[in-house]
Amino acid sequence: MTGPLALLDSASLYFRSFYALPDSMTAPDGTPVNAVRGFTDTVARILTDRRPSRLVACLDADWRPKFRTDLLPSYKAHRVAVPGHGEADVEEVPDTLTPQVPVILDVLAAFGFATAEAAGYEADDVIGALATRERDAAVEVITGDRDLFQLVRAEPTPASVVYVGKGWAKAEVLGREEIAERYGVPVEHAGRAYADMSALRGDPSDGLPGVAGIGEKTAAKLITQFGSLEELLAAASSGDSRVPPKTRLRLSEAADYLAVAPTVVRVAVDAAVEVSGSDAVPAAPADPGRVAELAERWNLGRSVERLLAALPRR
Repeated sequence: MTGPLALLDSASLYFRSFYALPDSMTAPDGTPVNAVRGFTDTVARILTDRRPSRLVACLDADWRPKFRTDLLPSYKAHRVAVPGHGEADVEEVPDTLTPQVPVILDVLAAFGFATAEAAGYEADDVIGALATRERDAAVEVITGDRDLFQLVRAEPTPASVVYVGKGWAKAEVLGREEIAERYGVPVEHAGRAYADMSALRGDPSDGLPGVAGIGEKTAAKLITQFGSLEELLAAASSGDSRVPPKTRLRLSEAADYLAVAPTVVRVAVDAAVEVSGSDAVPAAPADPGRVAELAERWNLGRSVERLLAALPRR
């Protein structure tokens, strides 16, 4: 039986590995490799526990896309390390994590795992585009970011999220039914409803102000009642009696934000994604010599051994 297509939210996974493991994990030259080892171990666990037939590590070509910041300047603004640096903003990243990212990419390439990105877009958009166009296999999005809950679906092939916000040991597999039950949104279009609810309630971690006075439960109730954010706003503007006066006022005061929020919040499923290499999970490393070299240089021994053992035997 064919396994799923695993789409990795790479930055989410290596950030979580960095913070979960001590920086006392170092290479012989003293460089911390906790994120590299944690990420490598996570890929091994994905192969062992989820058994995908295909896997793509999705990357940020632009972590703060211009099309989003043009609409909402506050989008991720609090995470900018050097405002106005060159043509793109520089994300605030721990000093000891930055040099580990190229090593992670080297490990992926040496093993032969596919990576993907899209110019001008972030990894969420890459994942959304690949998930949306998939017609052959079930899709599993592996992430610690709730934003991607919007991708759950039943057709044309099922798409679910393996949420690792609490670590792999407590990973949760969330499909339409689970999202609907957790947030109180309609199961039929749970993914879209989650995105609409997110726009209403906002998200401080992404610089989304939301609508003042409307929290998660109220947002979910309104989206469930009216079916979508667009229908809610249409009802409010027409004076529909189902929209309480106080809610109508709050929506009116947030009109400028609500005009752009859907585009900012929803993943850009039409992003022009470029995938490097085959997305088939390799049965053996593409470059065994390079794998051995990286393992020795960066002290990745056991992590690399676990990933080698997790490769499917054909």
